[in-house]
Amino acid sequence: MTEPTPVTPVDAGPDEIEEFLPGRRVAVDDALRRRLEGVCAVVTDAPDARSDASRDWWPVAIGWAANGMVPALPAVVARPTDTAQVSAVVAACAEAGVPVTAAGGRSGVCGGSVPVHGGVALDLCGLSGVVAVDETSLVADVRAGTFGPDLEAELRSDHGVTLGHWPQSMDLSTVGGWLACRGAGQYSNRYGKIEDMVLGLEVVLADGTVVRTGGRGPRAATGPDLTQLFVGSEGTLGVITEGRFRVHPLPPAEGRRAFGFATFADGLDACRRILRRGATPAVLRLYDVAESTRSFDVEGTNILVVLDEADPHILDATLRVVDEECAPADRLDDGLVDHWLERRNDVSALAPLWRRGAVVDTAEVAGRWASLPGLYDDVVAAIGAVGGTVAASSHQSHAYTDGACLYFTFAGLPPEEAPAGWAEQYYTAAWRAINETVLARGVALSHHHGIGINRGAYLEAALGGAFGVLTTVKAALDPTGILNPGKLGLPGPFGGQVWP
Repeated sequence: MTEPTPVTPVDAGPDEIEEFLPGRRVAVDDALRRRLEGVCAVVTDAPDARSDASRDWWPVAIGWAANGMVPALPAVVARPTDTAQVSAVVAACAEAGVPVTAAGGRSGVCGGSVPVHGGVALDLCGLSGVVAVDETSLVADVRAGTFGPDLEAELRSDHGVTLGHWPQSMDLSTVGGWLACRGAGQYSNRYGKIEDMVLGLEVVLADGTVVRTGGRGPRAATGPDLTQLFVGSEGTLGVITEGRFRVHPLPPAEGRRAFGFATFADGLDACRRILRRGATPAVLRLYDVAESTRSFDVEGTNILVVLDEADPHILDATLRVVDEECAPADRLDDGLVDHWLERRNDVSALAPLWRRGAVVDTAEVAGRWASLPGLYDDVVAAIGAVGGTVAASSHQSHAYTDGACLYFTFAGLPPEEAPAGWAEQYYTAAWRAINETVLARGVALSHHHGIGINRGAYLEAALGGAFGVLTTVKAALDPTGILNPGKLGLPGPFGGQVWP
């Protein structure tokens, strides 16, 4: 793949599209346009290219598209093919004071790649491919615009290894996006999140300087870990152009299990005990009764699906621990794991629901094991208390020795005579209920979707005094504030918070 998968169509002609979000839009004048064309492979202001670059998979924007609107349009789209071109584009924009919003597959669901203040949309999909693989050391260098399926296909066919990163957005997302948002794959219990996989980065700073961080050797003690400074920064501190990763030999054996628990809390405790004993099955996903019914057509139970892939001896030991800790539960047909594998990435129902007037989204948060049962109850109740809610459910999607991610799904339907703007009002009310509950509980605001626009207003409260450290770092690395402005709730020169 070399281009992002299109989001739902905008119900308007390219020249008729309107912008939903308020705020200042920065133009690209003729002088900057000529300079960009002199240093970048493709620079275009074609209406269809600007429309495509105006949004990601942020669900609320699906509803806007049905009304002929996008969140915000860039002035131009630049498509570099190497790091030198990225550097030249960013340097030119810094000198001109024009914002740059970097993006790859645009698979994010929080508006992180929306060019809130216009300027240049920097499409990194041209920076693709595996640069090198050290099969002896199990290390791979990969360009940021590489799509997930292409990466895994080459690693497996040419080198007999895997990264082990399998997000739901696998077919839509790129390596750079995984890094920018601290993404997690569905096999994270075995392989870790992206921040556990990355060893070093190549990054273009706001003035065009190219730097490399980390990756010279394992567990180096050479000052602070600058790699992790950029992982999760969502393009606000620098543009990631390449990553160095630890990879793994292809696993020779696989095993599966499925269980049914009387309560969601019982299932959570079984997951906790499994991890506590040192077993790390790649997949350990627990669904509440509502999601078990909806996803597996099995009623009255909380389904746990387990899948692992590893050396046969490690696999046997892992599944033995799983069987022992899940012994009080009902053993279900292992075919439920097949069912999960077949449908795990299917989001085809999302756009039709929004276009029919429903409001649907997901929110993933993370907390310690001790907090999870209460957190589950509180968040489901908080969503249910929002007028118009017709569904609120959750599953535990990624688990670790100290805690896990709870992934909530909610849906709302408008009244028969809904006022204008009902969808946005319900959406923001539901998210407010989730975020305020999460902050009151003292757990993590996001586990793997990041912050973007959607959660930006809450990040300062989530970080506390550390938010000031983040703003100081931003000012030092990006003094003109051109890199992905309007995200992470950071202040900037182009205007304040635009959502909600």
